[in-house]
Amino acid sequence: MSDIWSFLLQTLTASGAAAVLLAVKAMLRDKLSPRWQFAVWGVLALVLLVPAGLGGRYALVNWPLAVEFLRSLLTEEFSALAHVSAPVPLPRFTGLPRSGAEWAYVVYLAGAALLLGRYAVSYLRLRLALRRGTPAGADRTALIRETAARYGLPSCPAVEVEGLHSAFICGVFRPVLALPAGEETDEKVILHELLHLKHRDAAWGLLICLLRCLHWCNPLLWHCADLAGNDLESLCDQRVLERLEGENRRDYGRILLSMANEKYARAPGTSSMANGGRNIRRRVEAIARFKRYPAGMALASVCAALVLAGPCLIGTRAQGVYTGGGLLPQRLRPYAAMASARTTCCTTYAGAFDTYAKAVLAENPVYLAMCAPLEDQDRLWISARLRRASRLESWDSVRMPRLESFTVDWQSGYRIYNLRPVEDGAYEGLLVLEPDTVAPWVEKELPPWDGTVHSRYLAIQPLRAEKQGDRWVVLPLGDFQVVQGDERDTGNLGLPAWVYEARCGDFTLRMRYQTNSWVEESYVTRFHLFSTKPQPDGEFSSSYYGTDLTAIYNGTPADRASIRSVGVSCAPWPFEDRRPELQRGMGNSSGSSSTGCIWDFRDNFDWELHGDEIPLGGGGGGGSGGTESWVYPPPDRYAADFYLNGEKAGELTLLPVEGGLP
Repeated sequence: MSDIWSFLLQTLTASGAAAVLLAVKAMLRDKLSPRWQFAVWGVLALVLLVPAGLGGRYALVNWPLAVEFLRSLLTEEFSALAHVSAPVPLPRFTGLPRSGAEWAYVVYLAGAALLLGRYAVSYLRLRLALRRGTPAGADRTALIRETAARYGLPSCPAVEVEGLHSAFICGVFRPVLALPAGEETDEKVILHELLHLKHRDAAWGLLICLLRCLHWCNPLLWHCADLAGNDLESLCDQRVLERLEGENRRDYGRILLSMANEKYARAPGTSSMANGGRNIRRRVEAIARFKRYPAGMALASVCAALVLAGPCLIGTRAQGVYTGGGLLPQRLRPYAAMASARTTCCTTYAGAFDTYAKAVLAENPVYLAMCAPLEDQDRLWISARLRRASRLESWDSVRMPRLESFTVDWQSGYRIYNLRPVEDGAYEGLLVLEPDTVAPWVEKELPPWDGTVHSRYLAIQPLRAEKQGDRWVVLPLGDFQVVQGDERDTGNLGLPAWVYEARCGDFTLRMRYQTNSWVEESYVTRFHLFSTKPQPDGEFSSSYYGTDLTAIYNGTPADRASIRSVGVSCAPWPFEDRRPELQRGMGNSSGSSSTGCIWDFRDNFDWELHGDEIPLGGGGGGGSGGTESWVYPPPDRYAADFYLNGEKAGELTLLPVEGGLP
C-alpha cells in the first residue's frame, strides 16, 4: 500500500470479506465447533495478507470501482490507478505532502506507527516485569511438569510475577509461563496455558495485533480482531474441556472467573490477548453447554471454510462497463463511467484491439479509456468534448474527435489486418473499418469509385498493443486514413501486405501475403445486429490469411510477343526445412492447397487483356478456433518454379522485400 487509495482498496476488500464471514458465523454459531469458529478467521487473514486485486480479480464486488470513483470525484486525477503491490504500508513520496490525499496517507501512517509503538511499549513493560520476577518454586515447577506429562503437552520455564491476577504464556520464540506470585495455581489453569503453548497461540495473538495496526482506522476489522481473540480463547477452553471429565468441567468454569486479566489484556505476543473480563461471561456460558462434536463435523467445517474462501480469496472479474445512465445524478455519471473503464482493463492484446475498435465504432470515449495508457487518461477527461459532456450533455452523446473526416458503418464491424508480434512482447496491426459516408474534401483526394462490387472506401489506422503493468493498452501509430480498397477472395489489394519477390529473366515474381483477424463478434436480436460491446478478455477467435501472386514483365514489347504461356508453382519455405516439392506445370490449370501452395498455368496468353502485370492466382485459409493459434504469421520465404512456354525457366526463392512489411 503506497498511497491512501491503495490502502482504501485493501481495507475495503477485507471489509467485504469480513462482513460475509460475520454473517456466516452468526448463522452457524451453534452448529459448528469452536475449531471452525476460529479457523474461519484464517480466510480473513489471507484476504488481509494478499494484495487486493491480485490477478485482476476482486473479492466479492468490484472494490476498485468504488475507490476510483471516489478518487476521480475528489481529485479529478486519472493518470494513476490504485494498485496494491504489498499489504503493508510502503511510503514513496519524498518531502512534504503536496495534496490532500498525501496528507491523508501521512495521517494513516502516523496512526499505524503510534499503535504499533503502543503495543511495543506494552510488550516491553511486560518483559521487564517478567525479568523482575523470580523463577517458579519447586512445587509449582513440579505441578507444571506433572500436568504436561499427564496430558502429553510441552513445557516451558515459569516465572512468578507480583501484581498478576492470572497465568499466561509470554513470548513466541522463547516462551515463558507467567504465574501470579504468592498464589496457588490450579492444575486446570496450567493445562489451559500449556495448550496455548502447544498450539502457539501467542503467535496468533501477535498476528492479530499487527493487523490491528495496519487497519487501525477500520472499526469493522477491529471488531473482527476482538472476535478472533475471543474465538481463540473459546477454542482453548474447548480443548481443556475435552481433556476433563465430570466435576472437573464444572469446576473449570468457576476457575475461569479468576483468570480475567485487564492489566495485560490483548498484550501482543502473549496468551492474555482475550482474557479481559468482558469475555469471561460468554466463555462460561459456552462451558455450560459444552458438547463433543462428532468426527464428521471436521469435514463439514473444512468444506464450509473452502466455500467461504472461494468468493473471498479468488473473487471475480468485473463484468461489463458502465457508460452512463441509471439512477446516478447527471453530474456523477462521467466520473462513474471513467472509474468503470479504468478498472475494467484489457487482459489480452486481442481484447485491447477489440476494445479500441469498438470504441471507434460506437464513438464511445468510455471504451477508449479501457484500452488507453494511464498517462493519457487526464487528456481524455479534459478534452473540450468530454468537459462539455460532463456539464451539459449525456456521456453517450460524446463524439470521437478522430472521426471528423468520415462516419463509420458500425454494423460492418472491424478487422485487424497483418497482425504480427514486434519487440518487447508488443503486437502491431492495421485497424480496418468501413465508412458510411466520407467527407467531400477527403473523397476528392481518392481515385474515382468505379462502383464495382469489389471496390469500396476503407478507413485504416495502424495500431500497436503493448502491456503496461497489468493492462494491455493500444497506441495509435498514425491517424485514420481513407483509402479505396479492392476486396477479393484472397485478400484486399487496396491494403498493405507482406511482399516477397524474385527475378527470373525479364520477369519479377511478386507474392503479397495478408492476414485478417478479429475477436468473435456477438450478435443481438433476431435482426443479427453487430454488437459493439467490448470484450477486454477476448482472444482472436477467427483469422484468415490470403495470398496474391503476380508476374511483372520488365522486357521489351518485341520480346513479349514470343511468350505464349506463363506458369508458376510455389509454396511456403521455412528456413530450417528443405526446399518443398512443387506442383508440376500443366496447361490451363490453377489451384491452391491448405498448406499455402499455389499453382497457375496459362496457355495462349493474351497480353492485350492483362498488360505487363499478369495475375497468377492466389489462395488462403483459416478458420475459427477460439485460440490465438489462428493468427497466422507470414512465411519465412517462398519456393517457386517459374515456367515460360511450357518449360521451366527457373527455380526461384521469393524473399521478403525490405520495407514491404505493412
